[in-house]
Amino acid sequence: MQVVLLARLLSVGRAVLAALRGRLGALCWSLVPLSLSLPLSLPGWRDSAPRPQREQEWDDAPPTPTSVNYHFTRQCNYKCGFCFHTAKTSFVLPLEEAKRGLAMLKEGGMEKINFSGGEPFLQDRGEFVGKLVQFCKQELELPSVSIVSNGSLIRKQWFEKYGEYLDILAISCDSFDEDVNVLIGRRQGKKNHVENLHKLRQWCREYAVAFKINSVINRFNVEEDMNEQIKALNPVRWKVFQCLVIEGENSGEDALREAEKFVISDEDFDRFLDRHKDISCLVPESNQKMRDSYLILDEYMRFLNCRNGRKEPSKSILDVGVEAAIKFSGFDEKMFLKRGGKYVWSKADMKLDW
Repeated sequence: MQVVLLARLLSVGRAVLAALRGRLGALCWSLVPLSLSLPLSLPGWRDSAPRPQREQEWDDAPPTPTSVNYHFTRQCNYKCGFCFHTAKTSFVLPLEEAKRGLAMLKEGGMEKINFSGGEPFLQDRGEFVGKLVQFCKQELELPSVSIVSNGSLIRKQWFEKYGEYLDILAISCDSFDEDVNVLIGRRQGKKNHVENLHKLRQWCREYAVAFKINSVINRFNVEEDMNEQIKALNPVRWKVFQCLVIEGENSGEDALREAEKFVISDEDFDRFLDRHKDISCLVPESNQKMRDSYLILDEYMRFLNCRNGRKEPSKSILDVGVEAAIKFSGFDEKMFLKRGGKYVWSKADMKLDW
């Protein structure tokens, strides 16, 4: 009993020290003149935002990181043609550094963390994301912990070990036609993406994890009728995105993908939504809603500003603190609330029939 108590006290102490370090970093950064350049220990950073805009944002009160999407890896085993967070690096933070950053975000007001990629289950065969999920729920006591995955690498043993700490598992599924999935690139080898989706749905029931589906509507699936399949799977939320182009990620000379051939018009997207309007769990997100209403944290724990059609990184929260970094995120807190970004996201409050 004493050993367990000591371990708990040490864990809490580490979280408090991490939060204090973040506050101190933010204070020190705020004292540096904007014309000076502070060296950054993490590779890949570039100060690409226009200076006048940054000076204006500096004077604004920073938003609260209520809900954060942490893309801790860019590596993926699928090759979706419209992917807007591509494998430009193979960098992944050491586990303890990632935990330190998450503790800082919790101190800054984070209530929900969503782990994404790339494919989150590639790193250490799912152990890395599992340990982060357990830390956020058990140590940080966050109301909501979720993962977005293509589902191809998740095993039942993972649910047995970490399922109790996970509130929501979102599986990306853009089509219920395997031929379309092949065209999109959402497939590896001979694995059947749709069959695996149903298997994961059953595991979520067994281990009391809320099941969610994410679909990107594009030129290859815009005419598809998914009503029957979605109703049969009965997710808590069906997030439907309009295919989004981000320069340097899925568009442009230095991009790893060419998403232009997947792009659909606003009218096409509206027609798809109208065809599925009777599905109560449908949550539509147009390009306008999506671009500025997400707090995206990259593999270096930098907030990514998408306002100019690119992903322009802030300083890392590990170096300057959450408050200083988030000012350059381009995050539209009003749009976040308008699109329903804050909802019943803790499985303890969902009262679901698993």
